[in-house]
Amino acid sequence: MKQYLTSKWIIISLSVLLLFFYIIAVYWSIEPDQFDPKQAAYQQLNEANATKPVAGFVLTSTLIQVSQTLLDKPGGYLSNDVMPPSVLMDNMPSWEFGALEMVRDLALAMRRDFSRSQSQSRENAQLTLAQPKFNIDHRGWLLPSAESQYQEGIDALIQYRKGLLDTADNSAQFYTRADNLRDWLKQVEKRLGSLSQRLSASVGQERINTDLAGDNAAQQSTPTHDQAYLKTSWWDLDNVFYESRGACWALLHFLKAVEVDFADTLEKKNALISLRQIIRDLEATQQTVWSPMILNGSGFGTMANHSLVMANYISRANAALIDLTELLTQG
Repeated sequence: MKQYLTSKWIIISLSVLLLFFYIIAVYWSIEPDQFDPKQAAYQQLNEANATKPVAGFVLTSTLIQVSQTLLDKPGGYLSNDVMPPSVLMDNMPSWEFGALEMVRDLALAMRRDFSRSQSQSRENAQLTLAQPKFNIDHRGWLLPSAESQYQEGIDALIQYRKGLLDTADNSAQFYTRADNLRDWLKQVEKRLGSLSQRLSASVGQERINTDLAGDNAAQQSTPTHDQAYLKTSWWDLDNVFYESRGACWALLHFLKAVEVDFADTLEKKNALISLRQIIRDLEATQQTVWSPMILNGSGFGTMANHSLVMANYISRANAALIDLTELLTQG
């Protein structure tokens, strides 16, 4: 009888513990809310006792806040956790990785393009320090941990932002030129194109090899088949979906900041409407998912396919992005 009671209490205790872990996991899986980049940047401007923003202030502030959100959201940064329940979660870590990839691309563009006037100009010291900090393995948990390195990168970005407001120090600059914006958007195109293809492959598809299309003299290292069957693994479907949502969440805020900082450039190129259409398509990717799980019905089947819906919005945003870069190329 005593052994029976002991076993009963063990089962009850484990059940309560599992329920507790489940509730925490659900809470930690709540995606961060969207914020207004312009309003958030102006709040930082007031705290810095500055009168008006300078070129690049809104985009830099948005990069800082998006990066800080990865560390401060419910549960903190989860990708490198090795304890339950976060070690058993995959949706939020995938979301974090998608957002982090966009942060990495923008941080590199800030260091390489936005902060430099010409190819022979010097890199900003704070951006040179910040950009590599975001490239540490996102799953690293031993010293130095990923979040500690990301925080150092954020701190360096904050120092760079202070330099933008300091009229006595001209070493921190941000140039709102069309070519700088175009080069970063070209990288964004590749990110969105890759995500769209992985999402579309949820149902499996035969794809014709177009790797060398458009250039008769082009070559590749190793031969590939003329056609290939692509299908995202069933185990990876939800991971790709949430990675895409995280990437679109971060990009959405960056483009809203671009609308503010590059307003004159976009007006001159008659490209402001194109940018706003991209933002609208990206906002559609952030709609609430009412299903308790990511469904993977066939293309025209009776069940929904959340990956195809997400791929549709991303493909539309990517097509509009290509048009935008063409507008920025024109004189």
